[in-house]
Formats: sequence, structure tokens, C-alpha cells
Amino acid sequence: MSFNDRGNSFRGRDSNRGSRDSNRGGFRGGNSGPREMYPAVCSDCGVETQVPFKPTEGRPVYCRDCLPKHRKF
Repeated sequence: MSFNDRGNSFRGRDSNRGSRDSNRGGFRGGNSGPREMYPAVCSDCGVETQVPFKPTEGRPVYCRDCLPKHRKF
């Protein structure tokens, strides 16, 4: 089967774009106000910091300085 023989059976990444909730996905350009920040302690250096998500017990949280050392890309 060649690439052109696939017809309608191929579903690309954006095939469900119309049904996506407008509040989900990437940056939409709107400003919904300041983010709610949560206090946390960096798992590497121990400094107190704030993060835009609620920290979960047992999962590491890193400050701005330590985070780039742990990114996997």
C-alpha cells in the first residue's frame, strides 16, 4: 500500500480538532488572570519556591534553577 492509497483511513493528528474543548490545548492568547501558585521545596537544593501546580506527595519538585538539569530533552 503506497502513501496515496490510504484514502480516508488515515487520521492525522488534527482529525478531532472540531470536538476539542475550547479551554484545553495550548496557549490561546487570552489572559485569564494570574495563575494560582503553590508553595513547594526544591527536591535538589532545598530552597522554598512556588509552582503553578499542586505538588503531589512522592514526586520531586524543582526550583527554576534546578529544573533544567532534570529535563529529558
